[in-house]
Amino acid sequence: MEPLKILVAASEAVPFAKSGGLADVVGALPKALRALGHDVRVIIPRYYVVDREKYGLKRLDGALGVGMGIMGEIWCAVYEGVIPGSDVPVYFIEHEGYFGRKGFYDEEGMSYTDNDNRFVFFSKAVMQLAKKLRFHPDVIHTNDWHTAAIPVLLNTTYAFDPDFENTGSLLTIHNLQHQGKFYKGVMDVLGVGWDHFTAHELEEYDGVNLLKGGIVHADAINAVSQKYADEICTSEYGWGLERLIGEKRYKLHGILNGIDYDEWSPAEDIYIAQRYDTDSLEGKELCKNDLQREVGLPERNDVPLIGFVGRLVEQKGIEMIAHAIWRLMSWDIQIVMLGTGEKWAEHYFSDIAAKYPDKFRCIIGYRNDLAHKIEAGSDLFLMPSLFEPCGLNQIYSLRYGTLPVVRATGGLDDTIENYHNDGRNGTGFKFYDATSDALLGTLAWAVDVWYNDKKGLEALRQNGMRQRFSWEVAAKEYESLYRRIVEGRLCSRY
Repeated sequence: MEPLKILVAASEAVPFAKSGGLADVVGALPKALRALGHDVRVIIPRYYVVDREKYGLKRLDGALGVGMGIMGEIWCAVYEGVIPGSDVPVYFIEHEGYFGRKGFYDEEGMSYTDNDNRFVFFSKAVMQLAKKLRFHPDVIHTNDWHTAAIPVLLNTTYAFDPDFENTGSLLTIHNLQHQGKFYKGVMDVLGVGWDHFTAHELEEYDGVNLLKGGIVHADAINAVSQKYADEICTSEYGWGLERLIGEKRYKLHGILNGIDYDEWSPAEDIYIAQRYDTDSLEGKELCKNDLQREVGLPERNDVPLIGFVGRLVEQKGIEMIAHAIWRLMSWDIQIVMLGTGEKWAEHYFSDIAAKYPDKFRCIIGYRNDLAHKIEAGSDLFLMPSLFEPCGLNQIYSLRYGTLPVVRATGGLDDTIENYHNDGRNGTGFKFYDATSDALLGTLAWAVDVWYNDKKGLEALRQNGMRQRFSWEVAAKEYESLYRRIVEGRLCSRY
């Protein structure tokens, strides 16, 4: 088959700018697609954190003009680089007023008031840059609300543009909770015409919902796990869009994210004290001692160490942990928490860590090296999410022989098999009710296995470390979906 021309548009990408799992996907999937022979290019904003010198970025000649409706034409610069370790081109849209800020979407918990204009501008810049590069994509792969305007633009402003006459669109939903809801005046900036401000397209409660518009106009949509694709059609997980998504179910797909095993593997990890694998698990104990020293916990191999890496926000089940933490402190265990998020949670867990210095450590912020050490050095890894579109840390944990304790939702349910001690089957521990009692009961089960079922513990570790959720598999599923989109666009012309 002929290789495809694929343009990936997103608000962040590893290693340049990351706030969540979206960045991991955009940094890894294009490399896997490139390995399949496709011409893949990525476009993201050039935030302050993107160091032009560090990544060897070069400015393209000339400026890029972007029509912003009643705001007129706004100009920006474009820089070019590659995803490290690959030849995948990455283009950066630089505009000091929109992207020259400390945060991507907010600062100190407050969303930027002009996020509507910022990401409508970015979406339009993606289209204009494709024209400037004379790159005629078969598919534009958009991600979340930040680029959801692109499918709308393809079907309106650019519907008869010869540069995009064969271009289809895919919208990937990484987190349905965030939808890009704004004042209806953004319609005059989007410039697609007020006839699209209807309940069947962009309008919602007399405002604009960009993600809704993207869902309506994209040729296909997908969620980042099959379970999450099913969940977002329900009132519990649909965040008000479940009826619309149910109506569009014919074009909804579930494709589970992969992980980069070149970075996340105990056999190759450059951040951990001792590399190890299924046939050399003694190295894991050395990593545990190293983690304990790193965070200031007593070096004990006679207690299970529980790790948590993630945002301290409601979605991640942080309130369940908050209710359970006092009872956990009465157990003979250790806990290491790494993350940042809601201020009450940062202060709350920091205070508890100060009261129990021999049992609990809470590091506010994010350090990639420490995240690797926690994956390698922990015995159990806690992910009690209220919802989890895919999740990556539970997959990292499997590879590191660290047993995931998860709530059975979204990608957590798809990737973790509950322990069955009769046949030594399973890869972790799951609970279903979103309560602190359910969390405590399942953690008690996991801790009991660690203390009293060493054969079961060994079987779980071996089972988990043999699992593979590679981007090569996910890339082939995306490739198949892209081709279906292209075939559908071509058929619709006749």
